[in-house]
Amino acid sequence: MITDGPTAHAAVVPAGARLVLATHNRGKLAELRAILGAQPGLDLPEEAVISAADLATAEPVEDGTTFAENALIKARALVAATGLPAVADDSGLAVDVLGGAPGIFSARWSGAHGDDAANLALLLGQLADVRDEHRGAGFVCAAALVTPDGTEVVYEGALRGMLLRAPRGAGGFGYDPILRPDGEERSCAELTAAEKNAISHRGQAFRALAPAIAGALGA
Repeated sequence: MITDGPTAHAAVVPAGARLVLATHNRGKLAELRAILGAQPGLDLPEEAVISAADLATAEPVEDGTTFAENALIKARALVAATGLPAVADDSGLAVDVLGGAPGIFSARWSGAHGDDAANLALLLGQLADVRDEHRGAGFVCAAALVTPDGTEVVYEGALRGMLLRAPRGAGGFGYDPILRPDGEERSCAELTAAEKNAISHRGQAFRALAPAIAGALGA
């Protein structure tokens, strides 16, 4: 499932690095570092956790049909390129009235990968006539650990909520400004980083994965 090209070649890994995260998103890297750093028994200095962006590795083709498959594709590619244990996640927004879409296409819903503003505008336009009681949705995340010895572990998390009619808040990234979690009056983008990590789909998945990461690193 790893394609030929830059991801299949060895990368120059900084001294002290022990774990690589499959992300080019600086906000996601900070969020995942915070989640992993809060885990008992997982004492990782910041320089021990690097990202695909730090190594300038190319992103593999994510041609899986589920979040779990795409997370594994990314993690396997980084293990092949670095020789380090690799952690990856694939996440997105599943809207009830859209049958679970955008789903695995969340980051490129408008056509351009990672264009948050365009993705939000398109989705809100598509749902403009949907009544409030039918605007249920949820974030879904699959987090995967792959190690050089071939171990693979995947956990999933989900955060349910309702979609707002306009973005609110300056925090987070992606669809955070338009999802109001169940039991909350604020959008995900209005929560503090600590509040969001405590309930988020990504936080759930990575907290479940943390013991396996600790084991892989000998903690």
